[in-house]
Amino acid sequence: MLTSLALIFLVGLALAGICQRLHLPRIIGMLFTGILLGPYVLNLLDPSILSISADLRQMALIIILLKAGLSLNLADLKKVGRPAVMMSCVPASFEILGYFLFAPLLLGLSPLEGAVMGAVLAAVSPAVVVPRMVSMMENGIGTNKSIPQMIMAGASCDDIFVIVLFTTFAGMAQNGTGTVNWMDFVNIPVSILLGIALGALVGFLLNLFFEAAYRNKRYIRNSMKVIVILGVSFLLMAVESWLEGIVAVSGLLAVVSMACVVKIKSPEFVTKRLSEKFGKLWIAAEVILFVLVGAAVDIRYTLDAGLAAVGLIFLSLIFRSVGVLLCVAATKLSWKERLFCVIAYLPKATVQAAMGSVPLAMGLACGQMVLSVAVVAILITAPLGAIGIDVSCKRLLEIEQKN
Repeated sequence: MLTSLALIFLVGLALAGICQRLHLPRIIGMLFTGILLGPYVLNLLDPSILSISADLRQMALIIILLKAGLSLNLADLKKVGRPAVMMSCVPASFEILGYFLFAPLLLGLSPLEGAVMGAVLAAVSPAVVVPRMVSMMENGIGTNKSIPQMIMAGASCDDIFVIVLFTTFAGMAQNGTGTVNWMDFVNIPVSILLGIALGALVGFLLNLFFEAAYRNKRYIRNSMKVIVILGVSFLLMAVESWLEGIVAVSGLLAVVSMACVVKIKSPEFVTKRLSEKFGKLWIAAEVILFVLVGAAVDIRYTLDAGLAAVGLIFLSLIFRSVGVLLCVAATKLSWKERLFCVIAYLPKATVQAAMGSVPLAMGLACGQMVLSVAVVAILITAPLGAIGIDVSCKRLLEIEQKN
């Protein structure tokens, strides 16, 4: 395992550095490292690493979500309002509609199988989007109209919505009845609201604990606070699985909500230091996340998908873009800012890597094709979206001047 970790960090950072020198996003080098070292090419990664890959990716995602919560200004998010709520479901719905309509024409699937494929592919990747939105907020890019806050909030809820739809469509395809469990749809707002409430409560209790320690002259160093917050975050994610089948709770939203409350209740200099420390942790977590995402990609399936799959992906992205434009309609955003929102909602990686093989494992007839198209979508949209965000943010958005 140690050899595998060494390869992940050293090769991942080396190829990321090469991409950076070529003015390409670092994640391209990391994704390529995972593909190269993974079981489908050189097979240099220990099976023990691959067996816990999903957990390691989740830990890395928690770190960037904590940094996002500590950087998020709730007053700015409140100003966004309606578009942020719509961004959590409308673009994904439009993209699923694209697969529902065109997958039968281009790939010979049934409409229901097209919906299953769309539900796997419609989620935006928070691992690609969130760190870039955090960086934009720190540099004042687009913050005058709360654009990064809106995109980050929408991307965090988008995954919940899509996963619920996937569960529904896959269940319909598996049992062949075509019946819908409407409680799955009810669980979407329940999951979001309970996740936010749970995180807010835990954040409030954490702050009381830190304040009590300070009053009793038992000062907790910021480094120790980082460890405590991380441990509590892992528990919040575990609560989601503990309560599965009883009540729906979003662990990811609970983590962001907790971080937001800690930010509100703590002195500004403390949250700034905590944010910086999580930023340093993200340097290592980012490498682990994207290298292991790359390792989950079986490039053998890209040939099976063919040009029809590429065409289907781009057609569905057009549907998604229309959904994004609908979300930002009747707002004060300029056409350049609306174009940026479209670009920021393109990348796919983590959810597709995690869910791409699920239909195949369920024994669905479309499973092999869903996995093939998911792999192609990651290879196309993750670099395309990352490059698009990095290149266009300063050209399309206003930069707020700091005093």
